Amino acid sequence: MRKHLAALLCGCTLGAAAVSAGEWIDLFNGKNLDGWVQRGGKARYTVENGEIVGRPVPNTPNSFLCTEREFGDFVLELDFKPMTGLNSGIQIRSQCFDEPHELVIGNRKIRIPAGRVHGYQVEIDPSDRAWTGGIYDEGRRGWLFPLKDNEAARKAFKPNAWNHFRIECRGDRIRTWLNGVPAADLKDGLTLRGFIALQVHNIGKKDPDGLEIRWRHIRLKELP
Repeated sequence: MRKHLAALLCGCTLGAAAVSAGEWIDLFNGKNLDGWVQRGGKARYTVENGEIVGRPVPNTPNSFLCTEREFGDFVLELDFKPMTGLNSGIQIRSQCFDEPHELVIGNRKIRIPAGRVHGYQVEIDPSDRAWTGGIYDEGRRGWLFPLKDNEAARKAFKPNAWNHFRIECRGDRIRTWLNGVPAADLKDGLTLRGFIALQVHNIGKKDPDGLEIRWRHIRLKELP
């Protein structure tokens, strides 16, 4: 029993050391959008009080503020404050091509138009469904890890308030935590590298007055 406990403690220590091996880097400098590029729709992204603010615009597709850099294995942490009525998400390991692209997944062919951001999205869902922290495949396969069976994660979401994400990508495993509560744990190796992006979902013809989402303290640690 003691040997077994010692082995577990040793494994935990080694795991913690591996995660902390890299240095945290700030993806957002708190002052401007240097290092980011907008793709997709025409939502408005601004910097206010050290926060990135995304505001929707009617009659435009989903909008994405994307890092210029790409990342493979990493831990990403950030705070976000969504408003009820505006869906959003954090793209990870995502891609966008200048030319149309076709994927074959099993017996299914997926055509991705030129300029379409696609890839894993960690959902921000301020609706009553509360699937914030679930994993959606934007522009490809749809839901990969909904939170219908994770009541603890659904209850962890704080509406109209600041929330915290921890997102870990290592090989073909993607895990998420919402305010410290485990949310999604997905094994999927379709895309192992790509950019990070902040999504503002399209609102169709709806009046955007008062709708916004805010992000702050966006930092990333690359894993060995």
